[in-house]
Amino acid sequence: MSLRSARPVAALPRRLLAVLVLLLLPALAPSGALADGPFEPLTIASRTGQHSFQVEVMRDDAGRAQGLMFRRAMAPDRGMLFDFERTAPVSMWMKNTYLPLDMLFIRADGTVARIAADTEPLSTRTISSGEPVLAVLELNAGTAARLGLRAGDRVEHPLFRGR
Repeated sequence: MSLRSARPVAALPRRLLAVLVLLLLPALAPSGALADGPFEPLTIASRTGQHSFQVEVMRDDAGRAQGLMFRRAMAPDRGMLFDFERTAPVSMWMKNTYLPLDMLFIRADGTVARIAADTEPLSTRTISSGEPVLAVLELNAGTAARLGLRAGDRVEHPLFRGR
């Protein structure tokens, strides 16, 4: 074998390794860090009008634990809805969450109980619902103020139908 033919053969494992790393990278990254979705429509009815969003819904413990951790950006019309499956007091935190968020704590009937605005990224300080709630909606920080959202507004999503 000549030196000329050995170079491409030696390079093949390096290229194969690079392809494998690229294919496996999503599996090695924290869940939700690279991609988001699928999305469901959600509307907030407030005194300032109807405000539409596309939200990811976290319906299990693993999804609720992951939330928006490790994400670096979220589109202005997107959000994350945490379904806690039953009404109870809840606490959230921002550990490993790089985005400042507005958190809307939502009662079982879809009304907003409380808004925690502009939460601090990467903080382990707990943010309490203040009363029993069924869900929490996370939006980009400043969204609640920009849209004039407040406690008592109604969130429209199938999670709150018939309650």
